[in-house]
Amino acid sequence: MPASSLALRPTGGADDGDRIDDTSFSRIAALVNRQTGIRLPPSKRMMVEARLRRRVRACGQPNLAAYCRFLFHEGGLDREALHLIDVVTTNKTDFFREPDHFRFLAGPGLDAMLGRAGGGRRTRLKLWSAASSIGAEAYTIAMVLAEAAARGPGFDFSVLGTDISTSVLAHAKMAIYPTAFAAPVPEALRQRYFMEARDPQRQEMRVVPELRARVSFARLNLMDTRYAVDSDFDAIFLRNVLIYFERDVQIAVVGRLIRHIRPGGFLFLGHSESAIGAELPLRQLAPATFQVE
Repeated sequence: MPASSLALRPTGGADDGDRIDDTSFSRIAALVNRQTGIRLPPSKRMMVEARLRRRVRACGQPNLAAYCRFLFHEGGLDREALHLIDVVTTNKTDFFREPDHFRFLAGPGLDAMLGRAGGGRRTRLKLWSAASSIGAEAYTIAMVLAEAAARGPGFDFSVLGTDISTSVLAHAKMAIYPTAFAAPVPEALRQRYFMEARDPQRQEMRVVPELRARVSFARLNLMDTRYAVDSDFDAIFLRNVLIYFERDVQIAVVGRLIRHIRPGGFLFLGHSESAIGAELPLRQLAPATFQVE
């Protein structure tokens, strides 16, 4: 359905109770934009309605119209805002998504990080997945580093994953995924870093404890003016999130992230976001791959 038809659809009909009216949608879109920087144009209304139906049931409301009254006229927004943000924000992710970044990380990126740190077994690398969703990116980074560490030279590492959504962070900490979801992981790495469910009918896999111990997760809102994390990361991944932000917000977020990267460290953006780095003190090394100057 075209975006224009969504914005202009009739307001009458028997199913109006299970739709979000224009005023309520504008208020929800403003809330999400204010809290997360994400834009929700009228073309996203059907998506928002579909996702919020989960909260309709959870709040014991009969339909979306009643849910919106609960939010905006019955005092429900204070306790519901976090849940609303959770279900509305986009959380698309895959293991080894945009694989060129991980090839760079395993090759010249790692060589540069170890060379800057001086090498040796006491070297500790710190990487950050700044929009980690359910953890696939953070665990992919950890797999790449674990493989490199096993080959030598020896080094230690940790990976931080952050996201605004508490529900996806809970999923990430559990590290349990459908077997089909792990399909992009090379077979040798699946054998080393995943355990299959004892009941084959569950068709699930879990990241092994040794790798989970290297990865931690915490809630963080990229719209905050300061990030309560370390300022000496060797690399930060922020991919396929900036496209949902206005241009000024994109620049502000990347500017804040740069403050948390060591000089000479790396920033990985989504391939469709590569132009953003050109306006900041970053040197582009490869598509959507930047080095802090």
